Amino acid sequence: MKKLITLVALTAFTGVYGQQIDRSVRPAAAAAPTINIKNSEVFKLSNGITVILSENHKLPRVSFSLTMGASPMIEGSKAGTNNMMGQLLTSGTTKRSKDVLDKEVDNMGADLSADGHSVYFSCLTKHMETGLDIMQDVTMNAAFPQSEFDRIKKQNESGLLSAKSDPNTMASNAESKIDFPNHPLGEVMDEASLAAITLDDVKNNYKQVFTPNGAYLVIVGDINKENALKMAEKYFGAWKGGQAYKEDFGTGLKAKGNRVIFVNKPGAVQSVISITFPIEMKPGASDQIALNVMNSILGGGSFGARIMQNLREDKAYTYGAYTSFEVTRDGSWFGTSGSFRNEVTDSAITELLAEITKISDSYVTDDELNLAKSAMAGSFARSLERPQTIARFALSIIRDNLPADYYQTYLKRLDAITKDDVLTVAQKYFKNGFNIVVVGNEDILPKLKAFDSDGVIEKLDPFGNPVKEMKKSDITADQLIERYINTVTKTASAKDLEKKMKKVKSVVKKIELSSPQIPVVITMTDAFVAPNKEAMKIEAQGMVFQSSYYDGTKGSEMSMQTGKEAMSAEEIAAKKKGEGLFPEATYKTSGMKYEIKGIETIAGKDYYVLMTNDGQKESYDYFDAATNLKFKTVSITKQGEETVEATTMYDDYKDVNGFLFAHKLTQVMGEMTLSGAVKSIEFNGTVDKALFE
Repeated sequence: MKKLITLVALTAFTGVYGQQIDRSVRPAAAAAPTINIKNSEVFKLSNGITVILSENHKLPRVSFSLTMGASPMIEGSKAGTNNMMGQLLTSGTTKRSKDVLDKEVDNMGADLSADGHSVYFSCLTKHMETGLDIMQDVTMNAAFPQSEFDRIKKQNESGLLSAKSDPNTMASNAESKIDFPNHPLGEVMDEASLAAITLDDVKNNYKQVFTPNGAYLVIVGDINKENALKMAEKYFGAWKGGQAYKEDFGTGLKAKGNRVIFVNKPGAVQSVISITFPIEMKPGASDQIALNVMNSILGGGSFGARIMQNLREDKAYTYGAYTSFEVTRDGSWFGTSGSFRNEVTDSAITELLAEITKISDSYVTDDELNLAKSAMAGSFARSLERPQTIARFALSIIRDNLPADYYQTYLKRLDAITKDDVLTVAQKYFKNGFNIVVVGNEDILPKLKAFDSDGVIEKLDPFGNPVKEMKKSDITADQLIERYINTVTKTASAKDLEKKMKKVKSVVKKIELSSPQIPVVITMTDAFVAPNKEAMKIEAQGMVFQSSYYDGTKGSEMSMQTGKEAMSAEEIAAKKKGEGLFPEATYKTSGMKYEIKGIETIAGKDYYVLMTNDGQKESYDYFDAATNLKFKTVSITKQGEETVEATTMYDDYKDVNGFLFAHKLTQVMGEMTLSGAVKSIEFNGTVDKALFE
């Protein structure tokens, strides 16, 4: 045996080294194979549901995905209705409350989810019938209880507050509105549309979308055809409904010239740039694979892609910049985006446009082409390991009217893509007429005009709606502050204010806050001791998460992440500019920088906007023009090359000891939203000294 092994090894050795190999020449690639993909079983129920089965008996699990055949619809002033309907689908049925539904799913170790056009259920094979009974109940008997509608609506309100401070969400909203006007893909839920949505709207949307006509039931896993047909008929065969909503809203709006769209994010030290445009293409189009290859070379995810190499590695403008090319049944588009320092915003746009021009003007290299095709082939091959992929392929062939062998021959068609094909599709689709979306600080606006065909920059709000220019203020900043202070202190003059404030020795507020992201109620203690001491503590279940104190000369801050740290000299200096129970009263003498920016209209109401800067943070206070009360504060703090934005909303002002205090608060920082109410306000009581230690 040992001799045999030695002989085989020697043969292999001489086989390699006995030949003359030219290592400067890349070996010829083998011909791309035709993939032997096992066809899914496809059959139809009498009520119009198409069933697609992909058997896989490796694990005792089975999944059912029911997708409606209805087209997306334009919702106009009630944009977001279908999204809310999808969120509510699993919130209880006529047979099961939400709690019962959740408990049954959890007891099986199953997965249940839904959106505005589908329901998905996955479980162990032995629980299949119990699971299908639940899935059927959710699909056909959704109850849409008022209490759950109110909860989901509140959840969406918090999400919209977070979206207003997230530059990537703001850019995405603008892209949708600009690429697809008067189109379902261009619909963006905002505060006005959310407020307009009623429970009846949700129920009506459900009736329009959820019908068996044109629906698809995809079954994957440990089940054979006979049993799959039996289960489909038993649980969904008797389902009745009207015709599915069908409408084709076109392929989006391609601009004739380059358009610059700006979304203001005050205080931002980076600009989010997105160059985007719709593409007239349906799934399976002849150009799709070549465009995917081109996208991969230009910036589609690879670190070695052109845009990443140029803007990150060569220019150091960004940590990352990418391209994306999306093809859907309802609309298709291309985009390239990244976050860039303010000072290089215009340079970054120039380079992004230059890379788009370059790939449209000259051939890609052989190495770029081969690397892109290899990566795509590998990704495709890996996807075939998942049985869900096979079922998805079958669904696409039916819904998108693709050739029966579309996926079997995919690798051959990918392998056949040449440099000529890449150049041809780039020249065909990358013509002038790009939407250049920029989310950032207004200081960069003058640099953007050069990129707009007519020199007129369009301004949108965080939800992609046209911005109404802020009206010029009819009062000064000092007059605004005086009105506010007189209102909340119920005084008519500076003398009255001084006399009243002398009677205030201390004020301690107790506030209870909750968040969808946190399962416990949070208590915030906010203490003021005259003339300029203040302290804050946030805790839950006996655990302190965050605290701070300031005694007029020194202070410290503590958090669970960083521990306790003394305030720096700069932080103390900033604190001194905003001291007191009502710090606005001291702005004139404290050194605070402040100015009135104008009058902004929000949801039909006018608000004076006061900008302040204490040297550490920039803030924008919004005061109701009718009541003089503070509506919200947006604070922006710079941390290195990034900014942290926090928003506090004030509502439900009540008289306490002759002063007006907001009793409802909402605080938003990033994706975290805390909402709550003031539980108590105590004047001139005993203040816990430990708060100031």
